[in-house]
Amino acid sequence: MTRVSPEIEARHWWEHPWLLAAIVLASAVPLLWPNIPPLVDLPGHMGRYHVQLEISRSPVLQQFYDFKWALIGNLGVDLLVVPLAKIFGLEPAVKLIVILIAMMTTAGLLWVASEVHGRIPPSAFFALPLVFNYPFMFGFINFALSMGLALLAFALWLRLARHERLMLRALLFVPISIVIWVTHTFGWGTLGVMAFSAEFIRQLDMKRGFFRGGFHAGLQCIALCPPVLLMLAWRSGDHVTGYTGQWFLWWQKLNWVLMALRDRWEMFDKASLAVIGLVLLTGLLWWRRLEYSRNLAASAVFLALVYICLPRIVFGSNYADMRLAPFVIAVAVIAIRFRRNWGGKTGTVLAVAGLLFFVVRTGGTTASLYLYDRAYDAELAAVPHIPENARVVSFVGVKCRKSWAMTRLEHLPAIGLVRKSAFSNDQWSMEGAQLLTARYPDGGWFTRDPSQQVLGRPCRGEKWWTLNQSLARLPRSAFDYVWLIQPPGYDPRLTAGLQPLWRNGASVLYRVVDRTQPRIP
Repeated sequence: MTRVSPEIEARHWWEHPWLLAAIVLASAVPLLWPNIPPLVDLPGHMGRYHVQLEISRSPVLQQFYDFKWALIGNLGVDLLVVPLAKIFGLEPAVKLIVILIAMMTTAGLLWVASEVHGRIPPSAFFALPLVFNYPFMFGFINFALSMGLALLAFALWLRLARHERLMLRALLFVPISIVIWVTHTFGWGTLGVMAFSAEFIRQLDMKRGFFRGGFHAGLQCIALCPPVLLMLAWRSGDHVTGYTGQWFLWWQKLNWVLMALRDRWEMFDKASLAVIGLVLLTGLLWWRRLEYSRNLAASAVFLALVYICLPRIVFGSNYADMRLAPFVIAVAVIAIRFRRNWGGKTGTVLAVAGLLFFVVRTGGTTASLYLYDRAYDAELAAVPHIPENARVVSFVGVKCRKSWAMTRLEHLPAIGLVRKSAFSNDQWSMEGAQLLTARYPDGGWFTRDPSQQVLGRPCRGEKWWTLNQSLARLPRSAFDYVWLIQPPGYDPRLTAGLQPLWRNGASVLYRVVDRTQPRIP
């Protein structure tokens, strides 16, 4: 593992510990204002957290849902909210965890760069905006937590190898690997790929050759293998494995790369990604001043191969390959360093440019989440009009082709579950992948995700119903309230017998006063 000796050159201003600490703290800024981090799936997850915390003492929730704890590789935030919700309350606890995820991921990238290079290259700052990546914005919160932990664990793996503490590393990484696997399987797999690639390069540096080095690298990674037994137990016996498929969709894989920074403003996000691409290209071409660390370049290549080989759906979990794309790019960026002479005008220019890029992206993300938070507040003004333990069916308008700036409202109805213990038809029900199962038979189709997502017109290949279809087929005897959130156009005759209690533009909360199914000629 090639490292720049700290004795060769004094630390530069951009490596000052106080500046690095400020950068880690600044990564939390976009999340400070919103009461609920406006991430697409997060409100739905919060509904599940509420059920797991309250179902044992709520006969009404027991009527709606079934919740059974099990050891699965997707429990990170689910476990953390148990103690934190008792201290802060559920919503503040979730916000705190999401903030910590952003800070941990930022710190992890910087620590890995420091361990590999012996210092912080100024180019590393260009990787930090990738903390707020598309999978994070989608609300894959257990995944995001596991990736933050994986980066921190990888930095520790590198540090212990640098100090030749291999036995201590083996002992520590047995429990560490288990903790990360329980948080989310993806983080454990990513850690394994990065750890093996780094150890393989270390073995090559020890002149052990390609095949012998690979064998010894595998031996060193045995400490990361105990979760394999947990994985086999999880995916065997009575557990349903779920569908795995949609391999090698090349155009889609290219799109996931282009969407690595997808948030609100398409041109801003793509231009930002182009800046990162320019940095990567500069690392390859710029007149012998820059180079890629063999260690992190190998990690980026290994992760890229995994990305190429991953299907879109793994064990019923969608967007499996998409989640990895931003981290392949981030690892490649932090691999760049100067060959020699880290100081001077070039280093200062690159550091200033990197920090300016980080500030601009952080400011843009802060503004974007503020605007999403305003949309959340406007729609959640309906919740005080919902009684405790109400039977609510919600319909959120979606489009056949989603715009770059997603509404992030698809699972907002779950906040009615969080605040009022009201039934919400947005909960996922995937046996073997989720601990919660909707068990409200009277609701029929309208008991689980994606019944809450409705279209204005039929879309080819989509499983969602139109709002007219949903209103016409809704079993009114099963529900007391109908909540429309930014709905598409619909036939007003289908709302006959529904009394409006609250309105906000097109959004409306109805109380069911006539349970007779509407008859439209």
